[in-house]
Amino acid sequence: MEIFVDADACPVKEEVMRVADRHRLIVHMVGNRWIRLPENPRLKRVVVPAEPDAADDWIAEHIGAGDICVTQDIPLAARCLEKGAKAIGNTGKPFTPDSIGNALAMRDLMATLRETGEITGGPASFTKADRSRVLQALEDAVQAVRRGR
Repeated sequence: MEIFVDADACPVKEEVMRVADRHRLIVHMVGNRWIRLPENPRLKRVVVPAEPDAADDWIAEHIGAGDICVTQDIPLAARCLEKGAKAIGNTGKPFTPDSIGNALAMRDLMATLRETGEITGGPASFTKADRSRVLQALEDAVQAVRRGR
């Protein structure tokens, strides 16, 4: 089991590393620039070209069943789920095979509403509660993989 992080806009890199250290897991921080984090033997920095979806494509190519992905990118989460991996959003919300279809549909609807000017704001601010949910969701995902779920 390894953890893959869509790292460029991820606000919970340190939390991911805490869980990885606790469970002795390798973490791939994937982004299109160098990611500043304390040195850690479990951390594998992956710098991809600054092209659209390069980080997503790298993660989708390397992730496998029993791995965990942390991303806010719903299409990437869907690709990871298709490969038998777990996927968790940056706010701690797990993506599941049962919920990913609705998440993709809602993403498309929100994009249309933003394009037409019906919605002008962005996502809610990141909170301490989100940080706590990520820690719990990662812990739950690790335990579920270890139990074979």
